[in-house]
Formats: sequence, C-alpha cells, structure tokens
Amino acid sequence: MQCDRCLDNICLLPWSYFCWSIRFCFCFGLPEYSSQKAMSADYSHLCSAILEQCFGKVVQLVADCLFSATTRSLSQIASSTKLSRKEVALALAVLVKYRLVDFGASQQNPFLAEYALRREDVLCLLRYPRYVHLVQAKYGNVGASIAEELINSGSDTATGILVKCLTEGENKSETAESYRNSFLQMITDHYIIKKPELLSTDDTEEVVPKFETNECDFYRHPNIDLQLLAKIRKGEATVSEAKDGHMVWNLNYDRFHQDFRDSIMIDAIERKLGENAAECFRFILKIMYNSTDPWQRKLSNQITFVEIKQTIEKKSNNLDLMKYLDQYISLITDDSLGFLRRVGDMGGGLFVVDMEKSFESLAFACVESVITERFGSKAARIFRVIRCKKYIEQEDLQKEAMIPSKEAKSLAYNLFQEQFIHVKIIKKPGGGSNGPAKAFYLFQVREKDTVRMLLDVSYKSLYNTIERSNFEKNEHKGLIEKSQRLDSIVETMKERGESDEYIAEIVETFTPPECEILKKVKNRIKTLSKAELTLDDTIFLLQMYQHHCTTLPTGIRKFK
Repeated sequence: MQCDRCLDNICLLPWSYFCWSIRFCFCFGLPEYSSQKAMSADYSHLCSAILEQCFGKVVQLVADCLFSATTRSLSQIASSTKLSRKEVALALAVLVKYRLVDFGASQQNPFLAEYALRREDVLCLLRYPRYVHLVQAKYGNVGASIAEELINSGSDTATGILVKCLTEGENKSETAESYRNSFLQMITDHYIIKKPELLSTDDTEEVVPKFETNECDFYRHPNIDLQLLAKIRKGEATVSEAKDGHMVWNLNYDRFHQDFRDSIMIDAIERKLGENAAECFRFILKIMYNSTDPWQRKLSNQITFVEIKQTIEKKSNNLDLMKYLDQYISLITDDSLGFLRRVGDMGGGLFVVDMEKSFESLAFACVESVITERFGSKAARIFRVIRCKKYIEQEDLQKEAMIPSKEAKSLAYNLFQEQFIHVKIIKKPGGGSNGPAKAFYLFQVREKDTVRMLLDVSYKSLYNTIERSNFEKNEHKGLIEKSQRLDSIVETMKERGESDEYIAEIVETFTPPECEILKKVKNRIKTLSKAELTLDDTIFLLQMYQHHCTTLPTGIRKFK
C-alpha cells in the first residue's frame, strides 16, 4: 500500500521521545479537546506548578493572576490575589528579573505601569539543565559555570556574573581571562543577549521607565576590566564601579532552541540515512543560517551545490562524504522526509531546506507512535490511510487498510472518540417528495487540531508528573532528610579518619525497612524525572510543528 511507506517515519525519532510520554499521557485518560480555551487551562495549571516549584507560593499567585488577563496593574494584582502591595511588588521584581514579565505604560493612563506575563517562556524554566549541558559541551566547564550563574541570577552585568563565577564557582584554577573570553564568545555565538537599556530622559514627569530596543546592539561586547575584577576579588573595589553597569545580560532562549531543533532534524537523518548524510545536512544548516533568518517559518533561502561542496572541503575530514557528496545530497532530497528540496540547476544545483515538510513528518511520526502505543499497529494503519486519502468512507477504509470490517469500525470509532480523526458530513439535497436528504460521512484528519490536542495532553501529563513528584517528596520528606543527614555525617567521619567499624555502626541507624522504602521512593522520583524530560522533548517537537507548519502565533521572537 502507498500509505504504508509512512511506516518509515516511525524510526525518525528515538523511542525515548514516546515511551515515557505514552505511559504518563494516558494514565489519566485523554481529555476532550474542544477549543484553545481548554488548552490554555491545562497550560495555565502547568505554568502555575512550575512557578511554585521555582519561586514559591507568592510569585505563583501573582503569575496566575497575570495569566488570566492580558495586562494588569499592581493595584489590580494586589486586589485579585489579596496580597499586600509590597509582596506583589517583590514578586513582580523577581519575574521581571527572570524575563517572565514585561511592563509598560498603560494606554489609558501613561503614568500607570501595566504588567504582562510571557506565558511561553515559563516552560523554559524546565529546560535549564539542557541549556547548561549544551553550553558545557561547547565551551567546557567555564561556559557551564557562566550559564549556571546567569540562570541563578536571572540577569546581571558581565562584571557581576564573572565575579560570582570566580568567587563561588567550582573551577578555582581557571583565570579571569578565560572566563572573560568564554563570556564574550557566548555573546558572539548569540547564546547570551543584552537586555534593552533604560532610556535616560529629561522629562521628570515620566513615571514608567522606557527602554531602548536596538537590534544591532544586542550582541555588542561589553568592556570587561580584568584589573577591576582582581580588585573586587580582593575587596579593594565593588561591582558598582564597573564601566559596564548599564549593560545587563541574560540567556537567549531562541538560540538554544535553534540548536535543539537542528539536533532533532540531524538525528532523524542519521537514524534513517546514516552518519555521513547527517554530517552533510549539518553543514547545509550552517550554510543556511548565513543567509536565512533561523526562525523563518516555511522555507530557507536558496543554497547552491558549490557552496555546500566548498564548505565541506574546508571544514570536514570525512573523505567518504567529499567523494560521494552529490550522492548523499541526492539521497536526502529524494527521501520521503522532505528535509531538503531541489529547486533549480544553477551553481551545480539549487536547494532549500523545507522546515514545513520536515516538522510535519516528525510531528506525525510522534502522533503515529502514540496511536500505536495506545490502540495498536492496525489503528496506526487506519490513521495513515485516512491521512493519505484526505477523505474516506467507512466501507472504503476497511478495504484500503485491509482490516476486517468489525475491527476497522471499532478502531476508527476509538480514534474518533479520542479526536485523532474527525468526521466531515456532506449532505445531498433530497429530490422534492422523494424522501429526506442523503448524508455522506467521511473520515478525515485535521492535522493542526490533532497536534494541538496532543500538545494539550502533554501539558496535562507534564503537570501530573510534576505534582506526583512533589507528592512523593513531601510524603517521605522526613525519610529523605534523615538519609541526607546520615550521608553528611558519614562523609564528615571519613574526613576525620574515623574507623570503618564506627562508621558502620552509624550507618546501621538507618534500618533495613527504611532503606527499602527510600530506595523505592528514589526510583519513583527518578522515573518521574525521566518522564518530565521526555514529555518536554515531545512538547518541544509539537511546538516546532506549530511554528513551522501553521500561522499560529508562537513564543519565538528574534530579539528578546
């Protein structure tokens, strides 16, 4: 069957993208998806849980209040949350520092500040470990230390960040110069971005601060004085004396997400076409970014074969790739994934990277995996048939899918009930007195609605996973704290050189039943942590589909 060629797409993504997702997605059942409002409610609960986990109850209440409205003033937030104005102001200060809230003058009253929550960026709080891991892979421990300090502080000046890294960081052997060079390189590579600067104005009546947004200035290197850093470390100067006090820096989420997105595409090609094809596509993406906005939605600008060949000859040591480059490019362009498309013959061939087709293939590989896990391979075959045919009647469906009539009807009903497929009704007008109008019922797949429904389920599942993990920690809080205290005591005794027999006696104060319970709790928490990571991977993939395959507004902004 023609549609069975889509089976190859199942291998595009690693099984870890789905196995934990499936287990936690459907343990609570799929909710009925009816509108964007329902999705917003689940995402609201998820954001609330994340913010409470990271910042505490007061910040969570303020963020919940902002989530339910486009903008609100400080007085409105205080009135709605029943918190004091001081508590609300402190919570807003934290959210602004971590780039989770924007503010500006009200349109009705220019002397009144109104605050808006950046809903899409709340989910980035869960991705902090991935950001640090990526930076460590590129810049080593020095880069990871800088990223961790930026994450902990939300935003800070370059001098402030480097002082914290040098005084509090684990890499005591590293010099101030190495930290400065890594920081500047991260700015050059756009992993760190400067926040808009405060506008200085002579108008004393201006109450609400305004900021200057200069796109060309976001990656301008700050003036970092190494001698001043040395004086600050000795206590002979303060951070406020630095010349870069007006330049505040934070992590650029979009740059990290660009790398995550590229990694998904390259890994998919490597699994299906091999390492050499994946390396070839990696170079194609690097060339693409020289002339194309990284977050262009549909297609990249044109790339010539000569550009690809020259780049690979300069930067690659892979002799097989150089020798058979034209064959690897043909392999990628001819593949059903549709990642690369040939659009002309100039310069040895003109190519474009088709982001829309790429993430359509990847997203529906994910959807088919979910269906296979929940309903079986025959249900996935029915889904593929309906998607290939666009519209199909029940009788034709069982023939095309080659499944017995009764089983096909049952599986199609299950898919319809869980809103993976939909029904389109076509009515044929009756002929006067010849009886009622006839109606034809055709199955179809509304791709955007299906992905949005699965994204909603993922939000709900991630929320349930976080809540369950918090419950396990609170339920066994005493046991976990006792274990931590005992580990600390044993470590101290080893440093003092106590005898092994005495240490063993101390360890035995933790009884075998307690050890067994603690082991089970740790395993459950570890399982839930893995589920959080893989669910976030699935959410990220589906969000990329929404960005590249729909016209829906997304949280991706070129300049933040």
